[in-house]
Amino acid sequence: MAFRDIAGHRALVRLIARAVDRDSLPPSLLFAGPEGVGKRLAATALAQALNCPAPVRGAASDGSSGTAGVLPLDACGRCSACTRIARGAHPDVPTLGAVDGGAITIDEVRRVVAQARYRPFEGRRRVIVIDDADQLVPQSQNALLKTLEEPPDCSQFVLTTARPDLLLATVRSRCQRLGFGQLGAADVSGVLVRDHGYGEPAARAAAASAGGSVGRALLLASGELAAAREAALALLRAVAEARDAKSRLEGARALLAGKGGGKTGGGARLELTQRLRILASLVRDVTLLACGAERPALANADLRDLLEPLAQAVAARRGVRAFGVVSEALGAAAQNAGPKVVADWVACRL
Repeated sequence: MAFRDIAGHRALVRLIARAVDRDSLPPSLLFAGPEGVGKRLAATALAQALNCPAPVRGAASDGSSGTAGVLPLDACGRCSACTRIARGAHPDVPTLGAVDGGAITIDEVRRVVAQARYRPFEGRRRVIVIDDADQLVPQSQNALLKTLEEPPDCSQFVLTTARPDLLLATVRSRCQRLGFGQLGAADVSGVLVRDHGYGEPAARAAAASAGGSVGRALLLASGELAAAREAALALLRAVAEARDAKSRLEGARALLAGKGGGKTGGGARLELTQRLRILASLVRDVTLLACGAERPALANADLRDLLEPLAQAVAARRGVRAFGVVSEALGAAAQNAGPKVVADWVACRL
């Protein structure tokens, strides 16, 4: 995964490539941003650029968001060093990360800190990647401090995290922070088609509900999408046909259960969040249909025949208000509101 293959983040990728080319890269970096937007891939691309024996100059960047440009330096992506780094098998690019949701222990940190003191085995720079760095226990973070502040000349540290606030302030202050934002829907669907073999309609539908995250889109496209869209459609139908509050609350139960129900706690909240995002994309499409939009404008074009009857019952103004309701519900779910409370509230407000 060279710089030119990373979807989105074009300005940030060019900035990193320029720093590599000018040998002005800060020795300790913190890649911060939402889950599944490419932070880990950017760390891999950086390790490749630093160690590729035949770097490419003037390579064209991906430009899938309409911001194509020329990279001052990039890895070839094909040599032995690049392919081994991509596979996680290069001796000079150790990666530290949590396993099965566990913490990153102080012993693991001490091991990579010890490695950082030695010159690379075969590459130009040793690149230590700490993935999901927020999983470092406080003792592990403290063990990193001195090395992050004054890393050996031959070593580069890259920490990635979706939750930078969980890192100690002393760790954050020793790293140059680079912010990765959400990807555009076109970038996400492009990755699903290019790298994972999904068809265009399924990729677009998953991307529309993924909140700018390829990881979340893959989860949706792998089977969760069908159940989640069915649950969201059931709620919209219940609301469109409702004569009283009881009918609306029946729709809320559909949103909570669907085909993948039965989860509790954080799992139920995560599932509801995914379904609310899909509900938002359906509300958007229903509103567009109410305004006379054509099929190419729809995120869920394959559901047009099911959405058109709903559009006849939803005026454009009501659709805009409903989109705001779903947005508020997503905010409440993010603040740990109970899934049933959120679902009932949405059903009553739509």
